[in-house]
Amino acid sequence: MPDQRDTVLIEQARIQRMRLGSALLHGHIDERRTVNDHSRRLMASLILAAVACATCVGISFVVQLLGDQQTPQPAPTSTSVSAPPFESTPWEAS
Repeated sequence: MPDQRDTVLIEQARIQRMRLGSALLHGHIDERRTVNDHSRRLMASLILAAVACATCVGISFVVQLLGDQQTPQPAPTSTSVSAPPFESTPWEAS
């Protein structure tokens, strides 16, 4: 019977040390993060990622538009209109 008391006492001391270490690392139980806090953090991260993606797409679009405006358009090579080749009609083919 004395062995059980010693085992229980050692187990209680181990649990108490774990609780103290957890409190030292994470603060009081009221200050620890909850599931609600994690869901807020997840939503904020998703919104931030969407804003970052939209910013990248917008910057790429503007850069492409500015690049197209600065590219010189090729000048037409000739302004004269050439006549189509002469074709004979069936009644003139003799």
